[in-house]
Amino acid sequence: MAAASCRSPLAWLFALAGALFFASWYLLLDSAAAPPAHQGLRLAAAGRGPGPGKKCDPARALLRVFMYDLPPEFHFGLLDWKPPRGGVWPDVRDGAPEYPGGLNLQHSIEYWLTLDLLASEQGAPTPCAAVRVRDAAAADVVFVPFFASLSFNRHSRVVPPARGSEDRALQRRLLRFLAARPEWRRSGGRDHVVLAHHPNAMLDARYKLWPCVLVLCDFGRYPTSVANLDKDVIAPYRHVVDNFVNDTAGYDDRPTLLYFQGAIYRKDGGFIRQELYYLLKDEKDVHFSFGSVAGNGIEQSTQGMRASKFCLNIAGDTPSSNRLFDSIVSHCVPVIISDEIELPFEDFLDYSKFCIIIRGMDAVKKGFLMNLIRGISREEWTLMWNRLKEVEKHFEYQYPSQKDDAVQMIWKAIAQKVPSIRLKVNRLRRFSRFETNKTNETPQQSSWLQKQAP
Repeated sequence: MAAASCRSPLAWLFALAGALFFASWYLLLDSAAAPPAHQGLRLAAAGRGPGPGKKCDPARALLRVFMYDLPPEFHFGLLDWKPPRGGVWPDVRDGAPEYPGGLNLQHSIEYWLTLDLLASEQGAPTPCAAVRVRDAAAADVVFVPFFASLSFNRHSRVVPPARGSEDRALQRRLLRFLAARPEWRRSGGRDHVVLAHHPNAMLDARYKLWPCVLVLCDFGRYPTSVANLDKDVIAPYRHVVDNFVNDTAGYDDRPTLLYFQGAIYRKDGGFIRQELYYLLKDEKDVHFSFGSVAGNGIEQSTQGMRASKFCLNIAGDTPSSNRLFDSIVSHCVPVIISDEIELPFEDFLDYSKFCIIIRGMDAVKKGFLMNLIRGISREEWTLMWNRLKEVEKHFEYQYPSQKDDAVQMIWKAIAQKVPSIRLKVNRLRRFSRFETNKTNETPQQSSWLQKQAP
């Protein structure tokens, strides 16, 4: 009996130690292998959450932004976030709602810019280039926080018995909201910033919102009357492959000369991909094959780009793709073959210093592309490789945002539009005192919005 009573506490002790051991391993594995949804929430410093910070001073900001308090169904509600009673926005001082991973991430700019504006007001860390203000009259621009790309990705399909998609219904509700706002009426939308980064985002509403500053990935599916460089901003995709941290894989460490993996047969302007496939498929040191994100496609692309000197970025269904930005963060010198492409921040960045840009009509000439690529010396390539490592920060979306990352570069690009916006708005007001002698500078399309107000 005495021996049994001695063994009992020991058994409990061993059981407790074993439970603690397995619990610690579970937590370690869970932190090391986070599900894809966590990939969207990339903190700027490992192991550090946003935490409390100092609120931004609007008087010192590059850009003062009035942001509508749209209902959550237009933004974080699309991420299944539930607001507190009477609330509209999450408290981002302790983190942010998770954004879905995979290809959803490539068009996630609405999420990152909205987080940065909330941080500027709530006191979470941010460079304070753009600051949220509550008085629209004191603002440079009006920000419309609709996660249009996520809405398209998640809700563009019609679910019976509904006759239309939820994405289109959200667009209609957004237009009604704007039409009723004095901020819209005052400027006709010319000082409004609308984010529609996915090529099919705002597919219906874009023709009503053409006076706004649109933040897009390219102009491929827009007429110039709706979107153009004079008034709009081109923003980078969020890369899908991981950053190549501490990259020492120089010229001799990358055995593949030219790399492409993706869809080969495309519609619209993508015919050039199949032309290049037949020209390059048998070339030595060239990897040109079909691939997708399914299975381990992203991992294959990561390894392939990191083992290659040059990476092809060819026009597909649209002039641009996230492949360019995957190449940049892999430090694989991009070879851009897309005549209609617009490149982000090109007023600040000289892409010829870290990319090879070739006209489509030249690229499909037999021998032209390979002769050009093989003619680039080790020294020239190394200069471009080093330059890629210098500029990659400008294409990084992260929270908290950091100086000169993609979020801050977009704010700077919008700030450069402010003088032009003010000119347009002031011209619109010239004869606003006289009902019988107003200038008719608001084109017919935007009058549709005026009629939606109750």
